[in-house]
Amino acid sequence: MNKYFFLLLLAAGVPARAGILVHGHRGTRGLRPENTLPAFEEAIRVGADVIELDMHATKDDKIVISHNHMIPAELCLAPGGKKLDSEPIIRSLTFDEVRSYDCGTLPNPRFPRQVHVPGTKMPTLDEVFELAERSTYPGAKTLQFNIETKIVPGHPELAPEPEAFVALVAPIIERHHMASRVILESFDDRTLIAMRKRLPKVRLALLTSDNHLDFVAAAKSCHCEIISPDQDWITKDDIARLHKIGVQVVPWTVNEEKDWARMIDIGADAIISDYPEDLIAYLKKRGLR
Repeated sequence: MNKYFFLLLLAAGVPARAGILVHGHRGTRGLRPENTLPAFEEAIRVGADVIELDMHATKDDKIVISHNHMIPAELCLAPGGKKLDSEPIIRSLTFDEVRSYDCGTLPNPRFPRQVHVPGTKMPTLDEVFELAERSTYPGAKTLQFNIETKIVPGHPELAPEPEAFVALVAPIIERHHMASRVILESFDDRTLIAMRKRLPKVRLALLTSDNHLDFVAAAKSCHCEIISPDQDWITKDDIARLHKIGVQVVPWTVNEEKDWARMIDIGADAIISDYPEDLIAYLKKRGLR
């Protein structure tokens, strides 16, 4: 962890751990149904420093946790346990309608180690914070939350406008007194800029997947503390230049030992992984925890 960012964390009241931080991607997608309370609880249990999750707004403006813009037929069952014959957009459904889907029964073919949790519903951001607040696992009280606004500028039917999205999320963060423990991440910097105006203590992370991006210019443009790039499109030189301006680098989504080794070697500050427990064990073996 570079010195500037360490001091920034202390100033924000965030406990700073020496070494590389572990973000549990969608909780623990490799071991539990993604973006569900069981996945987040497992991430807390294994000692992840941060849980990463994705946010959408329902038709009646409730913030729910899902990566997909629609209810995915691959991962969820319709009311009554029926297979979906269509994939309704979350923004087109009320909260009660969203909660009628079972997103814990179907196996995810990409993750054979995943334990199914039948009957699991799509959680709210409130419920994620409440889970951490009542947890007795070590580290729960200092757990951080890396929360993504899922928004596509060319498709306004999928999400609220940036400032409206932030206006839904910010009161939840405030209600749980989580501003110093939250990172807001997005591919769309408009929500990041809106959050900085609303809750200055919330750290900002710009997600990127562009191999031609000027990372330093991008970080300066959105006044972000973090750049979160595709692991395949970040280099040691990129990270060195970002560290010079006090910006942390948190690559996604890294699941193999050889790739963890590369992220360490090029100077990443944290790693987002579907297998946080495995990553923690690897970092301990390397003397980095």
